[in-house]
Amino acid sequence: MTANARLICGVDEAGRGPLCGSVVAAAVILDPARPIAGLADSKKLTEKRRDQLAPIIREQALAWAVAEASVEEIDRLNILHATMLAMKRAVEALSVAPDEVLVDGNRCPQIAYPVQAVVKGDALVAAISAASILAKTVRDAQMLALDAAYPQYGLAAHKGYPTAAHLAAIRRHGVADFYRKSFGPVRALWLNPPLFEA
Repeated sequence: MTANARLICGVDEAGRGPLCGSVVAAAVILDPARPIAGLADSKKLTEKRRDQLAPIIREQALAWAVAEASVEEIDRLNILHATMLAMKRAVEALSVAPDEVLVDGNRCPQIAYPVQAVVKGDALVAAISAASILAKTVRDAQMLALDAAYPQYGLAAHKGYPTAAHLAAIRRHGVADFYRKSFGPVRALWLNPPLFEA
């Protein structure tokens, strides 16, 4: 790496829309001397491809970090502020200080580095693409672990998103501790649980 190369950190999150689990953010500084082929917005990649790329990113990036904000923090702060908190934690956990931070979307966390929001950044900036892959694979792994413990909710299939099957499962089995009670569909079922016993 040349001495004057700027260290660009890409930041993205996974898990803003689901009804349960933490929101996960990742920060990645790629090594310009070791480009990684195939980086793209994690939503455009297959699960298999994301799982292949994640360890390559961890191995070849100059620095990377993954952080999260808990269900309790999401319910206390709201999902936007919890997402910014997770992003801030990820950037601050990096082992290398970036020169600039590029964040996917239109909002930036408050951090001690120059920061810029990039709309559709996960498709435009390789470091943001890498961050989106790390955040998504970590978040999906958390959902699979929850699914193993609570198979009745079908989390492995929908990853916590509000599908018809997921909402039906919550109605049938109740609102577990890992659900975001500030989210409308969950809050409605939490405050007014169905009267029937499944």
